[in-house]
Amino acid sequence: MIPTKLLRSSTLRLSIIHMAAFGLSVLVLLGFIYTSTAGFMERQTDETINAEIQGLAEQYSQLGLTGLIRVIKSRVAKDKAGSSVYLLTDWKFNPLAGNLADWPKFKDTGSGWFDATLEDTENFEPRRVRMRYFLLPGNFHLIVGRDVSERIKVERLIMDALIWGLGITVVLGGLGGLLTSRWTLKRIDVINNASREIMRGELTRRIPTRGAGDEFDRLAENLNAMLDQISKLMDGVKQVSNNIAHDLRGPLNRIRSGLEMSLARPVDDPEHYRTVLRQTISEIDNLLMTFNALLTIAQAEAGTRRQDFTDVDLTSLAADVAELYEPLAEEKDLAFSFHLAPDITVAGNRHLLSQALANLLDNAVKYTPDGGAITVTLTATPSGPELAVADTGPGIPAEYRELVLERFARLESSRNTPGSGLGLSLVAAAASLHQAALRLEDNAPGLRVTMAFPRPRA
Repeated sequence: MIPTKLLRSSTLRLSIIHMAAFGLSVLVLLGFIYTSTAGFMERQTDETINAEIQGLAEQYSQLGLTGLIRVIKSRVAKDKAGSSVYLLTDWKFNPLAGNLADWPKFKDTGSGWFDATLEDTENFEPRRVRMRYFLLPGNFHLIVGRDVSERIKVERLIMDALIWGLGITVVLGGLGGLLTSRWTLKRIDVINNASREIMRGELTRRIPTRGAGDEFDRLAENLNAMLDQISKLMDGVKQVSNNIAHDLRGPLNRIRSGLEMSLARPVDDPEHYRTVLRQTISEIDNLLMTFNALLTIAQAEAGTRRQDFTDVDLTSLAADVAELYEPLAEEKDLAFSFHLAPDITVAGNRHLLSQALANLLDNAVKYTPDGGAITVTLTATPSGPELAVADTGPGIPAEYRELVLERFARLESSRNTPGSGLGLSLVAAAASLHQAALRLEDNAPGLRVTMAFPRPRA
């Protein structure tokens, strides 16, 4: 009993369609072989009869009636198998020579050709004979034929072989389609079962592979990679929610405490209220900056900013941002330099790239001690433009370089410095949006952050 699911599967339907197309091709091929073979044997028989009639007509013209009778008797005597048929009669159809006792009954088609079934008195089996009627001068009638019983048997054998071949092809094709469908359904059921378990909440479940490296294994690997990415994003959302609750609770508590303390003071102290309002506005501005940064990161990671891509002059952009932070570096007595290759253009979002570079420079200025150095470089490499910011600050240990790219991630050494922990997260999101590789490397001492953009298309 074939399962209903198997009968409804698209794989089985495709197998049946393929089998039907293949069977039709086999039918056409076998039909061509049959018609070619049978036609060749029939033409060979007709050519042999024509050649004999032509020869006997020449004998009659040269030797006369007596010579023709002698030739026919000689040929009949030599034909022990009886494969040839001869009959010469006078104008009244009285036999004169040959191995036919009587003039056969046939329907004259005008061409002289006809087929007849003759009784074989020796073997008691009918014989199929292909014959041609010919009228000789003097009103003598001549029939020459060939026994085609063996040819017909061969044709039947060929036809039977073709029918059996087509039948075996259909049966084997059907069995192959069923086996292929069952195998395919088993592989798909593995994916479906894993998917249902994941939908029921088993988020750590993954689709197993067989190690064959076929298309099903590649599909499973891609789905597993997608599930890993989704799981990573979900963990990121949870982490972000926890970090938002933790990092924003402090500013909100400070705002609330300041307002409560103001309410407890006498109302005749306007200067105090102004101070509290200024502090409240500053705290709210910091909160807005945090939310704007989160929104920018989310838009960059979602790819919505890609629709605003234009050709950005990276050289000009880097120069503008570097000049903006140069005075801040001078206030800390930092050696600030930038080396920018000319005419570097990339496809991107100018505002987001400016914000990413500004975050890198802001971190460099913030964490580099007085008397240190900051360098901004833009170079053209064979693989594409590279924009780098290097400083001589404390740097970031190698084991924490992936961690600092996450939202609200901050090292213990920077807990007491102003900031929300979103600067490098925004840089990472901007790099991902622009398909740029982000590298955090040791500057010995300090940190070197490089954005390696892909080579622009010609």
